[in-house]
Amino acid sequence: MSSSTSSGTTTIPSPPVISNNQEALTPNLAQQDSLRDEENQIRQPIKKDDIQVEPIYSAFSLNQRYLIIALASISATFSGFASNIYFPAIPIIAKALNTTEGNINLTVTSYMVFQAISPTFWGAVSDVYGRRLTILCTFVVFLSACIGLALSNHLYQLIILRCLQSTGSASTIAIGSGMIGDIFTRAERGGYMGIFQTGLLTPLAIGPVLGGIFAETLGWRAIFWFLAIYSGIYLVILVLFLPETLRSIVGNGSIAPYHLAKATFENYVSNREETIKDGSVNTKKEIKIDFIAPLKILFHKEVFFVVLYLAIHYATWQMTLTIQSSFFESIYGLTEIQIGLTFLSNGLGCMIGTLTTGKLLDKDYKKAKEKYKDLVNEEEFPIEIVRLRTIWFWSILQLFSVLLFSWTIDKHLHISAPIISNFILAWSAMSIQSIISTFLVDIFAKQAASATASLNLARCCMGAIATGTINPLVNKIGIGWGFMVWVGLMVLSLGLVFIQMKFGMKWRRKREEEERLDRER
Repeated sequence: MSSSTSSGTTTIPSPPVISNNQEALTPNLAQQDSLRDEENQIRQPIKKDDIQVEPIYSAFSLNQRYLIIALASISATFSGFASNIYFPAIPIIAKALNTTEGNINLTVTSYMVFQAISPTFWGAVSDVYGRRLTILCTFVVFLSACIGLALSNHLYQLIILRCLQSTGSASTIAIGSGMIGDIFTRAERGGYMGIFQTGLLTPLAIGPVLGGIFAETLGWRAIFWFLAIYSGIYLVILVLFLPETLRSIVGNGSIAPYHLAKATFENYVSNREETIKDGSVNTKKEIKIDFIAPLKILFHKEVFFVVLYLAIHYATWQMTLTIQSSFFESIYGLTEIQIGLTFLSNGLGCMIGTLTTGKLLDKDYKKAKEKYKDLVNEEEFPIEIVRLRTIWFWSILQLFSVLLFSWTIDKHLHISAPIISNFILAWSAMSIQSIISTFLVDIFAKQAASATASLNLARCCMGAIATGTINPLVNKIGIGWGFMVWVGLMVLSLGLVFIQMKFGMKWRRKREEEERLDRER
């Protein structure tokens, strides 16, 4: 500040006059300080820890995820091979063990019962101890059972060991579905579930052909020696290359799992880090195995009706496959190899159904996300309608195919008619299964293996009832009318889908709110 000392008086000059425009443009001292602080912040280097980056859903590279899908899909072939390779050999096994074909069909029924029960155990274990260790244990059980079956000489041995074989093979589907849920988002899941389920298709197509060839040339025991060798080789491959994917253990795939869950070539099949970077994953928290988790999921209102619907449709399909060999031998006089070849239409239908439906599900989901993009709450997204709205078409197609199969055989029409109906039946049945499997994994993403196990429990129990009752039913009222009983059940089950689509979202939101409140307590 300047001063003047003229005449002994000190005067302070008046401040300069500033127009209103200049005042608006000239910062005061507080504003200058604020500007300097902002400039300093801009000039300072940005620290890595200051950047908030949303963690990616999966740390596995695309090639690593493809490897996981391939391993999961091939694992699923064992369930299909163990059941379908057996069908053409039913007549010849009955003769070899001096029993009836009806008694041999009991081995199919018992297989399906344990196919229903065992995933409830293995699925619950895999949701706690991981996918890798669980699937290795199932393969050890399967391999042991196949060796025992190849050496069987009595019907009771066949029944017991088929139950054990089913215990080892059936869970590969539930565990594989869990892997898909671990590494892919909901938007991607439909297409990749379709790719995964191709593991179910190969045995449906070539399993009966191989079974017919083995039974007619090398004998029925060669079927089980083939499965023993196949599973033994693949068990070694899994030990070497299958990484752990369970999110409660490895997070998005970046966390190193416990020792037994590590693959031999862990560094090549995963991108692990020793430190936990995703705070949402608590690997130290003790998680108990819930063996009744699949049962709990099965009886949740938001999925029960649609699961029961699928169980009825699946049972009708499996019933048709089981009795087909007996019909084709007794009515059309086919050999084991020829019977095996008739199953190719079933495999082709499954392949088309699974591969096309998965892509359609993804396309439908993306359309719906665009339509409902303004939703504030993700829970309001109508996943029930989006996933299930195409199911009506497939239901009508399956109804038509079952009617065509049963009545053309009942009237002894040309064999091409039931073979064509088998193609349509497999296409529609597999499409329905793909839709509902994807829907269940969407609803219970954190319990994907248990959710798939619940679906498996329902469909295989219903399948066991169907395969166990169809022979007496046909013998009593005829082929056409025997199948009409199950066609009637399929028609009634359409009402279950309507209930699910109308009330499912309300029930799901209520459950999710209850789970959120439980976590906050």
